Amino acid sequence: FVTFVLVSSTLTHPAFSALFKPHDPSTWPQPPCKMYYPVDDLYTATCPNVEAHVCGSNGLTYKNECFFCLDQWEFGAYVQFVKYGDCS
Repeated sequence: FVTFVLVSSTLTHPAFSALFKPHDPSTWPQPPCKMYYPVDDLYTATCPNVEAHVCGSNGLTYKNECFFCLDQWEFGAYVQFVKYGDCS
């Protein structure tokens, strides 16, 4: 029984510590914007109806990375990625 407790506590610690450790948003990858860019000027992009907020350097919170990327494509360097999540 003692061996079981020692083994289970040893295996449980790494699993739970990964769940509760703080996450550093600066290490997250930037959105893959090229996949959302229109293929030509007449192309109408359709973004998915999914809420996964992205914060832009213009202070706007975008519904998801697709909407952010389209604004970045349209406005260029004026809109940069800040973080995933709300700007506030």
